[in-house]
Amino acid sequence: MYTEDSIAKWQKDLRIYRGIKSLFLIEGNVHDIYPRFTRTEHGYAVSGFSPLSHIIYDTLNESELNPSYDFLYCNPVSGLYNPVLEVDIEPLLKEFAGQSTRYARRDNEGISYQYVVDDPLAVSAFVKTALTSNRRALKESERRPVAVVLSFASRYLQSPSHLSERETQFFMNLQVACLEARRINSLRSALFLLVDKVNDLPAWFYLNNPQAKIITIPVPDRKARGVFIERNFGLPPHEYRSGRLADITEGLRTLELRQLHSLAGENATGPGSIENAVALYKYGVKESPWESADLTERIRASEAIIKGRVIGQDRAVKKAVDVLKRAVSGMSGLQHSSSSSKPKGVLFLAGPTGTGKTELTKALAERLFGDERSCIRFDMSEYQQPHSDQKLLGAPPGYIGYESGGQLTNAIKERPFSILLFDEIEKAHPSILDKFLQILEDGRMTDGQGNTVYFSECVIIFTSNLGTFRSVRDKYGNVSKVPTISVDDNYETVERVVSAGVKDYFTVELGRPELLNRIGDYNIVVFDHIQEQAAMDIAEMKMKKVVESIKESRRIDVCVLEAKEYFLEQAKQERDKGGRGIGNMIENLFINPVAAYICDNSLSPGSTVRLCWCPKLHELSITHVDGRPR
Repeated sequence: MYTEDSIAKWQKDLRIYRGIKSLFLIEGNVHDIYPRFTRTEHGYAVSGFSPLSHIIYDTLNESELNPSYDFLYCNPVSGLYNPVLEVDIEPLLKEFAGQSTRYARRDNEGISYQYVVDDPLAVSAFVKTALTSNRRALKESERRPVAVVLSFASRYLQSPSHLSERETQFFMNLQVACLEARRINSLRSALFLLVDKVNDLPAWFYLNNPQAKIITIPVPDRKARGVFIERNFGLPPHEYRSGRLADITEGLRTLELRQLHSLAGENATGPGSIENAVALYKYGVKESPWESADLTERIRASEAIIKGRVIGQDRAVKKAVDVLKRAVSGMSGLQHSSSSSKPKGVLFLAGPTGTGKTELTKALAERLFGDERSCIRFDMSEYQQPHSDQKLLGAPPGYIGYESGGQLTNAIKERPFSILLFDEIEKAHPSILDKFLQILEDGRMTDGQGNTVYFSECVIIFTSNLGTFRSVRDKYGNVSKVPTISVDDNYETVERVVSAGVKDYFTVELGRPELLNRIGDYNIVVFDHIQEQAAMDIAEMKMKKVVESIKESRRIDVCVLEAKEYFLEQAKQERDKGGRGIGNMIENLFINPVAAYICDNSLSPGSTVRLCWCPKLHELSITHVDGRPR
């Protein structure tokens, strides 16, 4: 049993304005199915789920035995018909069609009585007559107002802003019909136009029209989804009362819930595997990687493994892995009402450049999904212009690039189980940051083509250098950036200064504290400067990779033992430039001389190259195993 609160607002609006307004513009989720509420002694019952055409009929005709309205339905393809009742509408056609209106009956398996009118303009004239007729030719007991439902109404015109003469006349007939609609038996005849968006129709048609009522049908909310799930899924009481399925189907229409139910049955996905059923429907995978049997064990061992890869950032690694443990345990966002639809995890990696933020992201992708390529990177410096959101999310209809979709939405459709890395997020245009409000809150986004993509199975990571520099303006008005932290500061100072800089940017400079709130304070992970020991460890790791690569590709051994201390000392001097600075040093002082030596001496496979640093001469020497000097 249901109460008045169970009925959607748009259905209540139809009931409230029944017989009062003569023009209903119904937009939004108009192609779905909806619950048919019937009044009982103790509240309401749901007799089933039906298309919008049936809901409108039920709302206007509360009594089936004594209907209040005569109904006609029309669309550009099927013509005039009545899908609700199996009755011949020809008497109504004869009553309202002019002498010049030609209509022909068409046999249709789904609709018994269907009549096609060749000329759309004649359709609008027919509607005008139907709504403005006083129907005096009928007996008093047969006289009822008329309701006309026009589906796909925007398909009667090419463009709402550039109407042809015939299109203008078409909508003028409809406008006159609504303004002069007759009141019969205290109820006004009415026209219902069903459209995806109201602005697909000419604005002059409905603006400042006192008879017009715009009704927007949203995608079913949690309560509406719960009604369908409770009636159709046959779940044990403890499952649907918990609302688990209603939560994880956020954004799905009722028709899609019906399809989900069928798909789950076909694939033997029982009530105990709700998450797998939804993953199968949304993403085409029978088992979510988040439900993998060995994922928990991989994440449990991740901290030590990642620390060996992201050197010198132990505290940052621990915080990041804690967020992943929360995601794997299914506890992300439990404090929020829409926890199940949010991304699995959110991290904001901040700190000096070259300290391992991107490397950490790749390492997390490898531990989560078994492949670094599951990290999808977006360089936000490419999205600095006001229109950049179209490149990321897709251009709207009629604009260049509409067919290709958006880079972000395409990527997440192809790889829904991934880590999304938004590098240097502060360089993006503020309009793009606004889009992240919906992604972080609802876990979904509608692209320019109207397709909904879901972010609820991914981890979102932002990186930034915010807080490491501040802008200073000199007396001439020139702006320069000066560092706020130095390589000699301890981690506590770095964390305090950088965290404050991140918060100031979102709350003061951008005025978007709500975005910072959706990220969460704990999810801001601050990286330290590379300390001396870490710099040496990084250099040693990079040299080891170079030596192994030369051994594998050229079968030449490179011995750096006698020059190792020299390279490690150089690494300490380059640590203020981050890991990239150390990498550049290795390339300049190690890789380039070795590559030149191998090339100049035409070394064959099996050779050994020895590097030696001579402190007295302050130079690096390279020799063969036979001792020939370079």
